Amino acid sequence: MDRPSSPTTINNLGGLLYAQGRLDEAQPLLEEALAGYRAALGEAHPDTLTSIGILGLLLQSQGRLNEAQPLLEEALVGYRAAQGEAHTDTLASVNNLGLLLKDRGRLDEAQPLLEEALAGRRAALGAAHPHTLTSVNNLGLLLKKQGLLDEARPLLEETLAGRRAALGEAHPHTMASVNNLGTLLQDQGRLDEAQPLLEEALAGRHAALGEAHPDTLASGNNLANLLFAQGQLEEALLLLEQVLAGYNVTLGESHPDAQNARRGVEMLRKKLGAR
Repeated sequence: MDRPSSPTTINNLGGLLYAQGRLDEAQPLLEEALAGYRAALGEAHPDTLTSIGILGLLLQSQGRLNEAQPLLEEALVGYRAAQGEAHTDTLASVNNLGLLLKDRGRLDEAQPLLEEALAGRRAALGAAHPHTLTSVNNLGLLLKKQGLLDEARPLLEETLAGRRAALGEAHPHTMASVNNLGTLLQDQGRLDEAQPLLEEALAGRHAALGEAHPDTLASGNNLANLLFAQGQLEEALLLLEQVLAGYNVTLGESHPDAQNARRGVEMLRKKLGAR
């Protein structure tokens, strides 16, 4: 069978693989699709800008933040010029760049972008729209990363309640909110309240996304951290070894998440060996 040559077909296949967590398989397809869009439609066409943004998000998911940032910046500049400040595609691009800056630790630069995305989405889409809830969530996570846990908590609770109502209990975005609220409660030292949320997130993501998806692995890592904090070292080690094996396959041994999990496994083995 001949390989599909349409940039849209290639992009859709790459996007599907990306959604499944198969990042290394998705990357060459998304790069090929972007080259096709640039050649056929030009730099400023919405399809080209969307393709630029998707490739940037994939590189971000791979931990390649320095490579992702210029793509997300290019997409945002293009959307502002082509669609205007208030267009939902522009607001999505504002949100994406804000998240990348957050991931790079540039929190003061990220905050105005995430606030802009939230205000724009509230005005354009309403408070209950899933995209608005995503922006509520993202701002809550930024405040959490800044250590402002009391300010972050109501935003994460708002997101979870809204997603349960709008998307249902089993939706991956709902599970992300369950996870986020659980990790915040853990950071506040409220371990008994955090545990059922982290267990729910892991079970839900396993069912919806599969055991090897990066989000499922992240939930496993979070629950392992909680078990460690509770002194359940054997249980934490067993779970974190599973997470590490998954990261090595899905993201690669050099990915920051895999390296962090490896350090955790080594530390737990030493603690247990010293007993």
